[in-house]
Amino acid sequence: MRRLLVTGFGPFPSMPRNPSAAAARAVAGSPRWRLRGVAARPVILTTAYAALPRELDPALSERPDAVLMIGVAGRSKRVRVEWRATGRRSMLFPDVAGERAETPTASGRRTIRKSPLPPDKMLRVLRRHHLPSRLSRDAGRYLCNAAYYRALGTGLPVLFIHIPRTPDPDRPRRTSGPRQTARWPERLAVALAEIAMEMLREGRRGTR
Repeated sequence: MRRLLVTGFGPFPSMPRNPSAAAARAVAGSPRWRLRGVAARPVILTTAYAALPRELDPALSERPDAVLMIGVAGRSKRVRVEWRATGRRSMLFPDVAGERAETPTASGRRTIRKSPLPPDKMLRVLRRHHLPSRLSRDAGRYLCNAAYYRALGTGLPVLFIHIPRTPDPDRPRRTSGPRQTARWPERLAVALAEIAMEMLREGRRGTR
């Protein structure tokens, strides 16, 4: 049985209700996984630097077949497919424990880790669901980037998706395709589950 890890984040100082946690649970709870022989597990990470070794690392050490990471980008109006993480960290923003990131070395700041998965393909999935979306090369300098950077260091098929803080209005929209009646969280969860399925396929191809 293939294994899928889906991570989200808990609240932090400027985000008392983090939508990435609900998105991660919705993706992992999709009925498609049982039908396809996939064991999907959600892990909601505490938004604290000290929590990454004790919460993220054990989940990664189980060597899942794919890791979909979800975070919230407070100022973004689009879903962002992050195709890389860097060693940069900002000391300006405290985590939920009131701690700030340690200052990285000069060489650490320049380090870049890229997802082994095809970001263009994942972007097409989002656009098929009429979700405003784009590729991004900047996962930020907070916990999202730190967690992504850490996960990419394992060599696993990992991809990070940033979702907006404020979703689309919960009303039908006329698009170039069929009339969209599903609410934003539901459409987002379906699209993210399809991305996770693509990740599992890509991961399987990579092991052949």
